[in-house]
This record gives sequence, C-alpha cells and structure tokens, in this order.
Amino acid sequence: MSVIRIWKLILRDLKSGPSSPVFLFSILMPLLVTFLLKVVFISLLAPKPRLAIADLGGSRIVKIAENIPEIKLIHAENAFHLRNLVEAHDADAGIILEENFDDALRAGEKPRLEFFLSGESLLSNRVLLAVSTLDLVRGVEARPDPVAVRIHDSGEGEKYSPISVRIVPSILIFVMLVAGVFVPAFMLVSERERKTLHALLVTPVTMSEILISKALLGILMVMAMSCLTLALNGALRGGILGLLLFLMVGAVMCIEVGLIYGTTAKDAKSLYTLIKSLNVLLAGPVIFYLFPRWPQWIARLFPTFWFIDPLYRISLQGASFHDVKSDLLAAWIICIVLLPVVWALGKRLQVKLAST
Repeated sequence: MSVIRIWKLILRDLKSGPSSPVFLFSILMPLLVTFLLKVVFISLLAPKPRLAIADLGGSRIVKIAENIPEIKLIHAENAFHLRNLVEAHDADAGIILEENFDDALRAGEKPRLEFFLSGESLLSNRVLLAVSTLDLVRGVEARPDPVAVRIHDSGEGEKYSPISVRIVPSILIFVMLVAGVFVPAFMLVSERERKTLHALLVTPVTMSEILISKALLGILMVMAMSCLTLALNGALRGGILGLLLFLMVGAVMCIEVGLIYGTTAKDAKSLYTLIKSLNVLLAGPVIFYLFPRWPQWIARLFPTFWFIDPLYRISLQGASFHDVKSDLLAAWIICIVLLPVVWALGKRLQVKLAST
C-alpha cells in the first residue's frame, strides 16, 4: 500500500469533483437544507403571534409594541378594520386604544381597553398576546411590575427544546448521509460504469488504495459540511473536542456504509434503490427528536443514534464529553464491525472487475 498513490487518487477525485452534480450538491446541502427546514418549515409551523392595534389617539403603546420581536404588529386603520382583521383570522388578537388612553392611565384612571381574540388562534398565542398587552399598558404607566414571574419548564424530567432546536439533528444527519454515504458510493459506481476502475487496477494501484482514498476524501467532506451545518444552525458550541470526536466516528460510519453501497451496487439505478430502501435505517433516530413523547429507547436500535445523539446533547443541550463518552465506544464498535464487511466487498469487486 502506497501513501503517495492514495494521495494522488484523492487529488484526482478533488479535480474531477466539481464536474459532478452529486459532489456540488453535497457542498450546497447545508445551506439548502437549513433554509428549507428552519426558514420555510419552521416559519410556517410556528408563525409569530399577530397583534392588531387600532390607535385612535397616538398612544405610546404602539411604539413599544414595534420593538417586541416575538410579536408581529399589524396597524389597523380604525376599530371596524381591526374587527375585520380578527374575524378573518388575519390577526390572532386585536386591541382598540381610545383617544387620550395614555393620559388617562397616567392620571390613575381606568380607561376602557377592548381586546379581541380570533376563534382560530392558538391558545399559546392568546396567552402570549394577553400577557404582552398587560406589559404594554404597564410600560405606559411607568410603574414597576407588581409581581416577579419565574417560568418553569415541565418536561417530565427532560429538558424541553423547541422545534427549531429539535430539527437540527434531522438537518445534520441528512447532510452527513449525502456527503458520507451517497457521494463515495456514487463515485465508485460512476467509475465502474465508465470503466475507469478497470484502468486503475491495471496499474500498480490496488482496490484497497482506491477505497481508502474515497474514504479519506469522504471523511474530510463530512467533517467540513457537518461543522458548517452546526454553525449555520447556531449549534457549533459546547465541548469542541467532544464534537470533533463524534463527528469523526459519525463520518467513518457513514463512509463505511457508502463504500458498502458502492461496492455492492451494479449501476446507478441499483445504487438509488439501495439508498432509498436502507437509508431509512440510518436516518431513523431523528424522528424521535421531533416526537419526544415516543418511546426513546427505540432510537437506540439504530446505528447512527450512537453519534447523532451525543452531537445533539453536546452542541444543543450543554452536555460534557464525560456525559456521553460511553456512546463513543458503542459507535466505534459499530465501525469496527463494518470494517471487515467493506474489505470483503472490496475484494469481491476486484475479482469481478478482473474477470470482465
């Protein structure tokens, strides 16, 4: 086995990579998936509460409400327009501020505040808008809050995470599967169809060197794309050493699966069939982050759980490497078990190519 030949094979793949749509797709994947899932999906799934205000007297409440990022403010022209907005569910709630509303508050009076609710608004939005309205009124009064509020999460012993956080493992595993499984497998199948593998094996290059070069290039891609994905989703924090260790074992596991696909598939069509039928087993654990009330022990049956869960806990839940170190051992055991499978399939492919 020659290190120089492996390095030349890596450079060869890097040179031809930009001409491959699959290679380019894996590079653009973090940006594309993050935008689709976090910007489009999350914004549609959990839109901001919409508060309509009909200001009949230049109240300071409107200015204060404009500076609340958690609320989408809608300016109503008059009381009739506000009622129409709420009835049509173009606003979750609406308030009518009468003329001289602020002066009456400062004078200690109790001016009338009409608060309208849409029949289709979410209960969580109703509570948030009602509490926010009270805060807006107190902001005009310039009086201290009568009580101090402390919010406690009740998550049945687990730390609650919003959907925008729980969807990050789905984005990460998708990026890792494309860069680590699909790209190496596609490169092997593509070279097999173009007969370039036959040409390489006529030279001193061995099948082991070819597989190692594909694996090393894939590991670099997975590490780079995964770090970019975590950074785009605000999850590149916590213990950096722990993150890198689990990204490495995750990259190795994905690459091994990709090489198994690439040495098994006869052509691109059979490769796509393998990916569609078997990648469900690889991406399965992320479903349990989206539905935390499901029995979580089922996720442990999937091999990718043993690196994706520690990555989630370190980057997004503040766990230390000491908390997840046993998972690292389990992940490496799976990689070691897959290694002889890759070697045997590589030898079988070399025999097949030699006989054709």
